[in-house]
Amino acid sequence: MNTEQAYSIWAKQYDTNDNKTRDLEAEALKETLANISFNNCLEVGCGTGKNTAWLIQKAEHITAIDFSSEMLAKAKEKITSGRVQFEQGDITKSWTFTNSLYDLISFSLVLEHISDLDHVFNEAANYLNHNGHIYIGELHPYKQYSGSKARFNAEDGLKVVECFTHNISDFTKTAKKYGLILVEVNEHFDNNNRQEIPRILTLLLRKS
Repeated sequence: MNTEQAYSIWAKQYDTNDNKTRDLEAEALKETLANISFNNCLEVGCGTGKNTAWLIQKAEHITAIDFSSEMLAKAKEKITSGRVQFEQGDITKSWTFTNSLYDLISFSLVLEHISDLDHVFNEAANYLNHNGHIYIGELHPYKQYSGSKARFNAEDGLKVVECFTHNISDFTKTAKKYGLILVEVNEHFDNNNRQEIPRILTLLLRKS
């Protein structure tokens, strides 16, 4: 299913559905960024604001974007801080939704829905301050190899969101092309059980 259409439908139940990927990625983001300082943050794929509430505790200003107006509406209901600016935007096109530079750009469960990493990494590097960081939290490619995809049950049946598999080297090689250095890569497991396939992959990059 088309990603924008899927998330527009999913918005009504996104916060209440049982969703291990959503919940574990939120914890992975906190763990990865706990010791990273940032004043200005561009949150790509803010969704219903699941991570925005935590990010605003560390940042002076957040530009929170999503391409689903329904997801943004839910986020605005929960996050009323004047330090958060919500914008609707499509990261596969020119980034006209911002003209600022950021200390942190975060991608949470977004890039699995993007086929062309080059454009996104190029734009992100252009809007990142020197020594600024990029956080990426994604469904682990191992999970994708086993057939796992973003999906949910709607009134008229199961909806499976269009996804693209990116290997870890796809992220690191594309990042290097645009002057982004790999600082940390980590894998996160359900119930911290490292005998099973990891659910979430996180990468922390820095602009050189």
